[in-house]
Amino acid sequence: MDNHVLKELQMTGKFMMDKDLAWGTAGNISARQGNGYIISATGTYLGELDMDSFSLCESGRQIDGEKPSKEYLMHEGIYEERPEINAVLHASPFYSTLIANSDLSLPSNYFVESMYYLERIVRIPFYHPGSKELAQAVKERAKDSNVFLLENHGIIVCDTSLKEARIALQTLEYTARMHVTALEKNINMNGLSEETVYDFLHHSGYKPLRKWQ
Repeated sequence: MDNHVLKELQMTGKFMMDKDLAWGTAGNISARQGNGYIISATGTYLGELDMDSFSLCESGRQIDGEKPSKEYLMHEGIYEERPEINAVLHASPFYSTLIANSDLSLPSNYFVESMYYLERIVRIPFYHPGSKELAQAVKERAKDSNVFLLENHGIIVCDTSLKEARIALQTLEYTARMHVTALEKNINMNGLSEETVYDFLHHSGYKPLRKWQ
């Protein structure tokens, strides 16, 4: 397994714990390597991953390392459907998971980063964690979004790199916290118009425009 990828995955796990984006042994993270991907091993604590806390998987099977997270097929489906995706983060951060567990929708028109990273958010119905049914449900919607709310479970973000995935995850949780706080305190949020959001995404030059199916 590539040491550089392993170290960045270690750093990503610690980042997620330090920023309250993960807790306990809930969650798993991965990065593409060659024709396969490196994923955190089953039962690992993301804040204290070592070089032996990972598994190399490819084509539905383990190639090297420890036993992979039971949700490895969920990651694999995204990599198969999205060749431009190089990182997948799955966790249960408090506010984002609160949104996933409720009938609330999460607006993406609050500020610059939310407009870009949360341009599309897809809901996935509940299936048992680690099940083939969940993996298939995520794979079927993989081309529709980079952000997935897993109902009564947690969230997934994926992106072109671990750095971009970290930013997307932090943006998701920050926006969810802002939205829930505004509802609690009866604050009227002034979201941007659909026309402004479209103009930002297509003409501002902030970041490359994503090509959805």
